[in-house]
Amino acid sequence: MSSAAVAMDWEVHLYFTFWGLRMLRIGEMEKAGLDSTYKDLEEGMKKRLEEMKYPTPYQMLKQIKSSGRLTIYACTPTMSMFNIKKEELIPEVDKLAGAAQMLDIASGADVSLFI
Repeated sequence: MSSAAVAMDWEVHLYFTFWGLRMLRIGEMEKAGLDSTYKDLEEGMKKRLEEMKYPTPYQMLKQIKSSGRLTIYACTPTMSMFNIKKEELIPEVDKLAGAAQMLDIASGADVSLFI
């Protein structure tokens, strides 16, 4: 969704919390896989995505970030909960924020999605 929004010249703000936040740790996106419900589809999907020359999740995030239209936020309460330090996060993370700050940002949005 964010890549489509950036392609449409929209400003995009992504807020990572709970399990999503854990994916912002250095090296975690490269290890990510499908939920156990869909695990039987994983190898076939990976092969097909490679055939399509589709970027990995981290490559895609870096592409979107290079547009200059993406701001990435890491949830500070979740960082505390999982004992994640700022230094452990990928360099693409722009800001650390709590829910109130993110809600303030979202309140001015034309479109807001929770995925």
